[in-house]
Amino acid sequence: MRLALALSLCLALPAHAGVNKALDTHILPGFARFAERAARLSDAATEDCRAANLHPDFHAAFDAWMTVGDLRLGPSETGALSVAFWPDPRGFTQRTLTRLIAEEDPIAHAPEDYPEVSIAARGVFALEILLFDPAFMTYEEGSYTCALVTTIATDLEAQARALSSAWNDDFAPLLRKAGAPGNAAYLSGDEALRALYTQVLSALELTANKRLGLPMGTFERPRPALAEARRSGRSLRQVRLAAGAAHGLATALADWDLPQSDAALARVEAAADTIDDPAFQDITDPQARLRLEVLQQAVEGLHDAIAAEIGTRLGIAPGFNAQDGD
Repeated sequence: MRLALALSLCLALPAHAGVNKALDTHILPGFARFAERAARLSDAATEDCRAANLHPDFHAAFDAWMTVGDLRLGPSETGALSVAFWPDPRGFTQRTLTRLIAEEDPIAHAPEDYPEVSIAARGVFALEILLFDPAFMTYEEGSYTCALVTTIATDLEAQARALSSAWNDDFAPLLRKAGAPGNAAYLSGDEALRALYTQVLSALELTANKRLGLPMGTFERPRPALAEARRSGRSLRQVRLAAGAAHGLATALADWDLPQSDAALARVEAAADTIDDPAFQDITDPQARLRLEVLQQAVEGLHDAIAAEIGTRLGIAPGFNAQDGD
């Protein structure tokens, strides 16, 4: 009995170590950084809400979000949706903002009530339209749109702080104490580790299938208008950051070297370096499309390398679909 207990503890230690390292070096610092940068953006909007003034802080906040933005478990399972409402193929965000501005809805002057509006009019993508779209970004200080920008930035800060607190105070302890009596969410350390591992694969699938697949469309019908964050010229930046974040989380989870995954990330960066238009708006050109296809294949290669180097150790087949859950 003692030998069996000792063996079970030894087997559990790497899983707990990987979970703790992922939380301590990647996830919790990522949410804290996002909250800090969202606060800077909110402060900047309060001081001077004009679009050009907010561009640097907007990019800084969005960069921080991308470190943890593809996580879809715990507080982020629903909380991420109102921070980053995308994909939005029907243009709900633009339509909702247009209506708010046309009607001068008083909600723009009530930050405490703003969470009641549609998630399409909240978060980074609502701000992106107001700050970068020529049809919106020419507003003046003191205008209705100025107040709307300030309120959305204030709401984003509140969401960032709420996510950071929920991860620190509520969800991280569940992951750390997987298998403890009363923890019905995670019955073992391996289960918690697998839950985070699936997030890595899901993030890379999202990047390959949506961030790259949506604007690529088909050869006969490319859809550059669907590129993520195209208005702010971040489409390629999103791919780089998402791939780097997935690799970073994978590295934190593993207590062994990942040479195949490291090489695969380098191939993603090399493929990204060949892209001319950071907003993917040149996708109608066959050569530009080919370069995006190469980048998409590199992202898929990173997915497969992580699946081989980590999934095999966890007893999960390389063909496992992360979208299916644990």
